[in-house]
Amino acid sequence: MVKIGHSNVEVPALGLGTNKVGGHNLFPNLKDDNGVAVVKEALAKHITLLDTAFMYGLGRSEELIAQALQGVPRAQVIIATKAAQTPQDPKVRDNSPAFLQQAVADALARLQTDYVDIFYIHFPDEKTHKAAAIKALAKLRDAGKLRAIGVSNFSLAQLEEANADDLVDVVEDHYSLVHRDAEKTLFPYLRAHHISFVPYFPLASGLLTGKYGPADAAKFPQYSAAKYAAIMAGLKVVRRIAQAHKATVAQVVLAWYMANPDVATVIPGARLPEQVDQNAGAYAVHLTPAEYQQIDAAFQ
Repeated sequence: MVKIGHSNVEVPALGLGTNKVGGHNLFPNLKDDNGVAVVKEALAKHITLLDTAFMYGLGRSEELIAQALQGVPRAQVIIATKAAQTPQDPKVRDNSPAFLQQAVADALARLQTDYVDIFYIHFPDEKTHKAAAIKALAKLRDAGKLRAIGVSNFSLAQLEEANADDLVDVVEDHYSLVHRDAEKTLFPYLRAHHISFVPYFPLASGLLTGKYGPADAAKFPQYSAAKYAAIMAGLKVVRRIAQAHKATVAQVVLAWYMANPDVATVIPGARLPEQVDQNAGAYAVHLTPAEYQQIDAAFQ
């Protein structure tokens, strides 16, 4: 278990991202029953961190998590949620203290709980002073409504403003072996201020699962031909290590994050319970220091 920032929240190395649990506005053909089953399977596999957000189904993900947790002692799960988009118009972002106070209350109602373990400001708005927003969350923390304070998708400048009083515990942002900007833009500040880091998109929309090959470059137009070829070469290194561990490529990639000292926990998503089982297999992969460095170097 890893302690989150300055809080007393402890998280396992592997959690569950729940954007495919009720995230009907984000993904087609999702079924609520599958979403509930995914959460239950995660708990059965000792994946006790559930990372959700208002934006995942405009509250539906939180409601399905509440369904899945019926009868489960609250202290046995760690719930992280996020808000910034207004219910009236999700394209509009709001970080004002009044909005955050209401957003936390609404999330608690949907989750059917008295507190969340981590509450993130999901995206920055353009008008709210970030330190004021964080102070509002600190008041809610002191009132027992949340246990740790986080921000997501903040630039370094916005994070510095938000953390003026050293109240930020955790940052969630885009990071993977193929998207490593945070190592330069965020990690030095996070280390210096004892702020934890949680990456999203750890498997790069499936690219790091190993199911795509050189012929699939057109499915990933965000990468140049040279970059895509380099990723394919890196995956060859991962595949060799995976074979040695009798594991999948995705399990080895997840194990790399789990061994990364700058990563508090990794939260891959799942549409179906069997995908949770696959992710949980990463617990059994123990990379040697040499293997960790080989993967690190393969994606530089």
